[in-house]
Amino acid sequence: MNKIYSFCAFAVLFLFASCIPNKDLLYLQNKNNSNQESTITPVVLKPYRAQVNDVLSVRIKALDQKLVEMFNPSSVAGVQSNSSDGLYFDGFSVNDHGDIRVPVLGEVNVLGLTLDEIRLKIEKQLLDEYFNKEADIFVTVKLAGMRYTVNGEITSPGTKILFQDKVTILEAIANSGDITMVGNRKDVMVVRQYPHGTEMHSIDLTSSEALKSPYYYVQPNDFIYIKPLKQKSWGTGVNGLQSFTTILAAVSLLLTTFLLIKK
Repeated sequence: MNKIYSFCAFAVLFLFASCIPNKDLLYLQNKNNSNQESTITPVVLKPYRAQVNDVLSVRIKALDQKLVEMFNPSSVAGVQSNSSDGLYFDGFSVNDHGDIRVPVLGEVNVLGLTLDEIRLKIEKQLLDEYFNKEADIFVTVKLAGMRYTVNGEITSPGTKILFQDKVTILEAIANSGDITMVGNRKDVMVVRQYPHGTEMHSIDLTSSEALKSPYYYVQPNDFIYIKPLKQKSWGTGVNGLQSFTTILAAVSLLLTTFLLIKK
């Protein structure tokens, strides 16, 4: 009988250990116990620089729009230009050499340039080679949507495209249905592409310090991986009730087996 009591005590301890604490589920907690909750923390966001495989949207306008029609890509029939499919066909992909192919202008190297620098470069080339200042050239350059992929313990995994200039990792996760109960919010992996190669970084989304992280803002082609918690591999449930039900079933089975053996 003492063994049964010991087992029950162990089961109770295991029950509490297997439950997922509330602090592991909350985002952006003030873990320093500071009372300055209203303090505004400036987030330093460096201008994004174009990389290989980026897709850019380049539009050229002038007082006489017919003069610049040949510089703008023609839309594919049946495809909206502002949709993800339309941007795939009409956008300018940065090739392995860091160039985009603009109608008439030809190859324009944009690797490592900010969007403003790309705009100024195209405007300068147009004015130097094709137009005068009286044409009033107006060029807009944008990323053709913020494309990223979320996988792991997420409600809706897959590749997403948001038509925004800036996207935080919390927005990216929210647009994928949020992290599941057994997802590790303390160690979210961000796989990011750089000109020199691929790097892996980690960010703790349960801490307010995540706001200061250079990986708080998503960059194009980021891969976000949500690792599972240990509770998932234990198979005991994600809350107290599920864990209690699992352990109660195991205890009942053992007690039944013990009583049958005693008979």
